[in-house]
This record gives sequence, structure tokens and C-alpha cells, in this order.
Amino acid sequence: MNGLTVSKTARRVTETRRDSLAMMDAMSPRRLAAAGGLGLVAALVAALVVTGDSDDPAPAAGSTADPAPVSTVPADDDAAGADGATATEPDVAADDRSEGDTANEPVIDGVDSQLAAIRAALDHPLVPDLPDRGEHPPLREIDGWQQTDVSSLEELRGKVVAVQFWTFGCHNCTATIPHLQELYAKYGGDEFEIVGIHAPEFDHERDPGRIAEAAVDLGVTWPIALDTEKRTFRTWQTERRFWPRIFLIDQDGNVRYDKIGEGRYDEIDAAVGALIAEGRLAELDAAAAAAGEDLPSNSSVDPEA
Repeated sequence: MNGLTVSKTARRVTETRRDSLAMMDAMSPRRLAAAGGLGLVAALVAALVVTGDSDDPAPAAGSTADPAPVSTVPADDDAAGADGATATEPDVAADDRSEGDTANEPVIDGVDSQLAAIRAALDHPLVPDLPDRGEHPPLREIDGWQQTDVSSLEELRGKVVAVQFWTFGCHNCTATIPHLQELYAKYGGDEFEIVGIHAPEFDHERDPGRIAEAAVDLGVTWPIALDTEKRTFRTWQTERRFWPRIFLIDQDGNVRYDKIGEGRYDEIDAAVGALIAEGRLAELDAAAAAAGEDLPSNSSVDPEA
């Protein structure tokens, strides 16, 4: 290379350096920072290229060796809610979510009003003595049933049952029917049933068709058991036998009341109400015992409340 070429080359290098300095002087501090950042990125890339074959790369400055924990929250819950709550916040137990928590409220709702009604029925002035006379006698050789799907008194457990011996040709029997109708209208349902055991006095009263017709004419709408040979009639009435005669059976199947003939209808009504109240009180006691609460039967309640 001759002297002229070297001189020209030196001059070009000098001019290039001068132009570069001028450009740097013209760059704003923000651009200088960006350029510096790009330079740092380039340096890091170069470093990674050099160390890329390592199985255990050393962590970059400012990081830790442990990987970031993996979230166990379902994908649908990853996003924060509108109120800024995150998916990792603990769920609130159902009983603690509102101020209306009823966990400590009594299991039996309205127990005071129920007890007041029960006490009123049990303490009614017309309620007669209702001693437990033991389990009712069996039904003997019943010839069939009318106006019901029931086929035994055992199927009526849990109800108070009025069992009346009658026959459609007996004037005294038919005279009781309007009062039984009132009793049935007042109490009939899940807690009370009437069973008329038809035990014929005369031959014409043995005909099931005539019994069915008489029931329609007289307004007997409750179940009728056909005791054609009067075997049940004699089993239940071992000494003197009567038409009509009514027995009240409690929810457990025990005889609690026995009335011969007509009359004393208000007393029978009060007795039925008291026996139903006994059953309701027993149910309240069972529910309270299951919940670990005091038994309602031990509570003192004003019947007039």
C-alpha cells in the first residue's frame, strides 16, 4: 500500500469516528438507555449461546434455583374475581357466610306454639281417665273390608283409632253416626281413623251388599270390617256384649277408652284430642332427643299462651 492510500484510509477512519461521536451527541438520554439495554440483551444472548450445553445451568443473577410453584387451582378459577379476590383465597364454610346462620337454632320450629296446643288438648276439662288397658284384642276371622284398602288394625299403627261395634239394623247404632261423622271431619287424616266392625244381629244384616247400601244411606264413609260370625265381637267383649260399643286405641295399639251405648260425645271428642296430643308430644320429644335438646314434655307451657 502506498503513502497516498494510507493517508486516505486514515482520513476516512477519522471522519467515521467524528460522525459517530456527533450522532451520539445528538441522541437523547432515553435513546442512549435503550441502546444500552439492547447491548445488555445482546451480551446475555451471547452468554446463553456459550453455556447452552450445560445440564444444570446456573441461575441467572437475581433468581432462585427452585422453580416457581405450580398452582393447584382449577383453570376456571385462575382469574381474580371482580372484587380483586384471587383463586388462592380460602373458601368460607357455608355456616359462616352470612349473618343469618341458623346452626344454633332449635331443630323444632314453633315448639312453643305446638306445646301450647298439646297442653290445651291434654288439660281439656272433658278429657276422661285414659288408662293403658294393654294391647287391643285381635280381629278374629274378618270376612272382608269395605271402603278401604286396610286389612288389619296393625296397618293403622301411629294413628288414634276409634273401633266401634255396630250393625245397620240397630237404632242405637245409627243414632251415633252423626256424632262419628263430626269426629271424622274434625280429626280424620294422618292422625285419626274410625273402623266400624259390623257384627250383624239379624240374618238380613249379614249380606255385604245390604251393608254397603246402608253405609251409603247413613253416611258412613270410614272403613268397615265385616264380622259376619261375630267372632271378633265376642273376642273384644268377653262378658256382656253390646251394640254400639266404642273403643279408643292409641298410636301404639293400646286400648285407652271403652264406652257402651249412646251419649257422652263431647267426652269422646276430648279423649280423641288428648290421645292425638300424646302422640304429637312423643314426636316432639323424639326429635328433641335426637338433636340433644331438652325434652318438650319437661317444659312448662301455659295452655292459654
